[in-house]
Amino acid sequence: MKRFLLSAIFVFALMLGANAQKVENQNTQEVTSQAEITFDKLEHDYGEVKQNGNGVCEFKYTNTGSVPLVLSKVRSSCGCTVPKWSKEPLMPGQSATITVKYNTSSVGPINKSITVESNAKTPRVRLMIKGKVVK
Repeated sequence: MKRFLLSAIFVFALMLGANAQKVENQNTQEVTSQAEITFDKLEHDYGEVKQNGNGVCEFKYTNTGSVPLVLSKVRSSCGCTVPKWSKEPLMPGQSATITVKYNTSSVGPINKSITVESNAKTPRVRLMIKGKVVK
């Protein structure tokens, strides 16, 4: 009877350990199943741009994660820089672009940032534009 009881306790302990491992594996899968955003560049250098010239540039990004990527907010550091992006979820492996329009009506240096917020593993990414507007 003692042996049977010890054997039953041993089997029960093994089953508990296996269940704990299964729960741990499920939690690990949930954590690793995330969107990931990968940009082709984090900075755009206009160089010299003529006053009232073309101030448009693009930042290409790819969802390198395993679930849909959603950009919740894309904002610039000032009103002279206007970003445009798709509000639709981006499936794993797909790419899209953020188009940035800088107002080139004022002469001087360009040094602005665009902050991208999403559901990615790295939830906030800062993009930069730089250059100089000349007459």
